[in-house]
Amino acid sequence: MFKSIFEYREKQKPLQHIEEPVLEYIIKFINPFQSQTRILDTSTIFNIETINEPIENFINLRKLNYITDLNGLLYTVNEKLFMDGYFVGCVELYQQRKARIYSRFPSPIAFPVYIIDFVLNRMFPKLYLTQNIRIKKLRSTNRALSKTEIFGRLYASGFDVIDFKNINCLTYFVARKRDKAKKVEEYKYGILYKMKRIGKKGKVINVYKIRTMNPYSEYLQNYVYDKYNLKEGGKFKNDFRITPWGKLLRKYWLDELPMILNLIKGDLKLVGVRPLSKQYFDLYDEDLKNLRYKHKPGLIPPYYADLPNTIEEIIESEKKYLLAYEKKKFKTDITYLFKALKNILFKNARSS
Repeated sequence: MFKSIFEYREKQKPLQHIEEPVLEYIIKFINPFQSQTRILDTSTIFNIETINEPIENFINLRKLNYITDLNGLLYTVNEKLFMDGYFVGCVELYQQRKARIYSRFPSPIAFPVYIIDFVLNRMFPKLYLTQNIRIKKLRSTNRALSKTEIFGRLYASGFDVIDFKNINCLTYFVARKRDKAKKVEEYKYGILYKMKRIGKKGKVINVYKIRTMNPYSEYLQNYVYDKYNLKEGGKFKNDFRITPWGKLLRKYWLDELPMILNLIKGDLKLVGVRPLSKQYFDLYDEDLKNLRYKHKPGLIPPYYADLPNTIEEIIESEKKYLLAYEKKKFKTDITYLFKALKNILFKNARSS
């Protein structure tokens, strides 16, 4: 049952089972010839559990698309690695899968083949009623996965993604163990979801929105900020986590309609600073954090009244609003509401 491509302690020979471009890529980051490196081609957790002692590096040549319990496998790999150990793996992203299908079939045939594949291998695994049917009845585990989902699972499991590269129509990645193994529950898919945000007095509240990002995107906020920083308006640059249809929903605030439930519950008020995630909240200085703690966040932020461009301008805009609100609550909210509506209706101010 244990399928090993190469056990270094027993056979000192070239890594003939790894394609040359892949081997060249791996060698840039780790030494695959050392004794504490293990190379497998496996989709089962059992094969990894049979590694008895901690190892420096682990390389899995099997596409992650074929792994049923992906979070369980990442947890097990993390357990077997020393701290700062490396995990190298590969995955076929759904864009690469689409390109493969269209290169294999003529366009009139490729389109229906891609749609069927999309339904069976991307939609079915996400839906509660069909995810088990797909595995048990169809016997298919070749899931279509996004970059966001793979990287998000890695970060949630205690890894940092060091690098990735497209080689022979597959995405190879190098991840480093930064934390102890974490058990991550399988993502619950659905159109409506809850985001944890910082509310009044620092209380964590659940803010409802329509899903516009790929699964596990919340684990990648620090990664996206470190790699791409912020663009004008305080949003992340090159945010690959957003789906194409999600961009359309965000443009017209359709994704924020469920936040009306938060308004009814009393977690939010109509006008107020935007409810922020902890990662984004930590970018603010202590003065603004303490000021924010005193008040409820809102559905319509001062951003749409002042239209700031940089994170520094956003901070100043929020400080100005909160200080004015503390002096004259009703007048301040009415003033900001009308300014925001004017900019939205006549200056085409939009979310992104």
